Amino acid sequence: MSKRILFSSLISAAALAGVTACGSALASGPTEPTMENSSARYVAPSDGNAGSFTYTVDVSDDSNIRDLKVLAWPASSKLEPTEAELRSAESAKCQSSSDETTHCTYTPYALKVTEREAAELAKGTWYVSALAVAADGNSTFVPRAATFDVAH
Repeated sequence: MSKRILFSSLISAAALAGVTACGSALASGPTEPTMENSSARYVAPSDGNAGSFTYTVDVSDDSNIRDLKVLAWPASSKLEPTEAELRSAESAKCQSSSDETTHCTYTPYALKVTEREAAELAKGTWYVSALAVAADGNSTFVPRAATFDVAH
């Protein structure tokens, strides 16, 4: 193979690699938020103390997290909330734990469940739906981000 053909082939390969890398960078664009390490915990009221519910999750995005909306609902209700419905749900409190990760904790503000109110809660499996909204506007909806049980 002549040096001229070899040199032309190398230049063409380098140019093609540059175009491919540029196209991949443009195609990747902003990412959607991801949710990891989620957990939900319900504590029934007892001995005159109110019950509590807490949902925690680590949310990551390259533009940071603007909001995390949370809704807990009983499986027996067949509710199946949508992303649009979750946009008006209560927000979790979130605090950055690294450049791209935010730790969020949701505890309903008005939750002071008495023993009588707890007895009226649907018994069995409950789900937590979550909607993470990044600072760049991208969002991720997880219809069943966590589960927990309510027993009487």
